[in-house]
Amino acid sequence: MSMLNFQAPSATGDAASSIPREPGLDHTRALLREGYRYMPNRFAAHGTDIFATRLMFQSAICVYGESAARMFYTPGRFTRKLALPPNALLLLQDLGSVVMRDGEAHHRRKEMFMALMAPDSVQRLMELSAAQWRSRFAQWQGMSRIVLHEEAQAVLCRAACEWAGVPLDERTAVPRTREFAAMIDGAGTAGPRNWRGLMLRRHTERWARALIEEVRAGKLQPPAGSALAVMAGHEDSDGRLLDVKVAAVELINVLRPTVAVARFIVFGALAMHEHPEMRAILARGDAEFMEMFAQEVRRYYPFIPAVGGRALQAFDWSGHHFRAGDWVLLDLYGTNHDARLWRDPEAFRPERFRGWRSSGFDLIPQGAGDPHQGHRCPGEDITVGLLKTALCLLAGEIDYDVPQQDLSVPLSRMPTLPASGFVISRIRARRPAGPDNAGITCIRKK
Repeated sequence: MSMLNFQAPSATGDAASSIPREPGLDHTRALLREGYRYMPNRFAAHGTDIFATRLMFQSAICVYGESAARMFYTPGRFTRKLALPPNALLLLQDLGSVVMRDGEAHHRRKEMFMALMAPDSVQRLMELSAAQWRSRFAQWQGMSRIVLHEEAQAVLCRAACEWAGVPLDERTAVPRTREFAAMIDGAGTAGPRNWRGLMLRRHTERWARALIEEVRAGKLQPPAGSALAVMAGHEDSDGRLLDVKVAAVELINVLRPTVAVARFIVFGALAMHEHPEMRAILARGDAEFMEMFAQEVRRYYPFIPAVGGRALQAFDWSGHHFRAGDWVLLDLYGTNHDARLWRDPEAFRPERFRGWRSSGFDLIPQGAGDPHQGHRCPGEDITVGLLKTALCLLAGEIDYDVPQQDLSVPLSRMPTLPASGFVISRIRARRPAGPDNAGITCIRKK
């Protein structure tokens, strides 16, 4: 992601000369030009899993691989404070959010999110998303063309809000979807996309604060256990209710990442298009293959490029001495394409996940480690479930054409997508929609 406008204090001196160092005063322009490939290109050139660079005139140490992920996600070793540029932080997390907390304060706040991830709760979100997809399918059949990314965001926004106990009608669904989409799209830049995301986020925060206030005033009663009820009633480690602004931020931090899964869904549709023999297997509702396919989508395609942390204390790793305050970037995309972990990593091969058992530090599109103890995204089960549900339905319940378009995925753009957003046309029903079709059965089977 872009490091523009990053004004955090530099680490305590430059990185030691024992590791490769990029020459020159600053390499931000190279990062923006190369995007997801910036760090992998240099790991390959140096023949190492660690190098030093300067981004936004700040010393940075870049690492990748399973060992690096273990190092980075060691509990208590890093803080996320001052580790993200403000232009990204204010769109993706915001001040006061769970990711900005450490130790017991982080653990207590993280428990709030993990409580939302119970199997029954996740299953309900899958069913709500399936209902939304089927409703959209019926509408698509009268339309000449569909941009799948736009439609996927609309589906997920509506499903997520209903699941979270958030009232949303057609009048408010469109602006909320647009706002969440702008936050996601603007997080990887410091230009107009970022400014638009920040501007629209202000509308979202006012809306979310009003919801929290209505719940606390007894004017709105969301279902018990829903995200809105949990955020409005959560007591932090100090025994006090969350500040209204912070509670609103955390509600957004449930809804916005759910909408972001639309990118994985589009990448899954692209993979089905490029591998029609795989789509045929998915259309049959093969649960084992669906799981493998979904995980390969998450491994193969670009999502979050990297995560950053500031070292809380000195330690040694891979022959390098890290000092308190050092800024470290873990390359998620590079680790997911690490040939030491993945045979032929630049090929899309779902079968690599047959019988796979994760170490917790190998497949890391949304972070590594234990989500209960560290900063790993708590919503990975939701991501996988939403992806499987969408692909089951797209493969099994409709047929469509993919007209000629630009399906390239530019790695210099963060976050990226197929350039066209993945356009489909001539949508036809493949089988009658029903509760027992592949879109639901494939996510219930283990």
